[in-house]
Amino acid sequence: MAKQNSIISVNVPKEVKEESNQILNDLGLNMSTAVNMYLRRIIADRGIPFEIREADPSEELLEALQEVDDIENGRLNKKGYHDVRKMFEDILNEEDE
Repeated sequence: MAKQNSIISVNVPKEVKEESNQILNDLGLNMSTAVNMYLRRIIADRGIPFEIREADPSEELLEALQEVDDIENGRLNKKGYHDVRKMFEDILNEEDE
C-alpha cells in the first residue's frame, strides 16, 4: 500500500522562514523533513517537545520582585506581619485615621 501524505500550510513571518530555512540547510535538512521530525516528536512525547512559558516577566512582576528585594535588603522600610489578624487590625486602624 502506498504512503499517503497530507499537505500542511502554515503562515509564518518571512524572516522566520528565511532564517530557519538557512539553519536547516546548514544541517542538511529541508523544511518538510524538519516539520515531520517535529510532528513525530510530538507523537513520541505525547505533547510539545519543549517547555512553553512566558518569555519575559511582566513589568508589574519585575516591580514586585524589586520591592521584595528592597524590603529584604533594608532599602525599603515596610512593616511585615506573621499574624493575619494583626495585619487586618492595622489596616482597619489606618482607615479610621
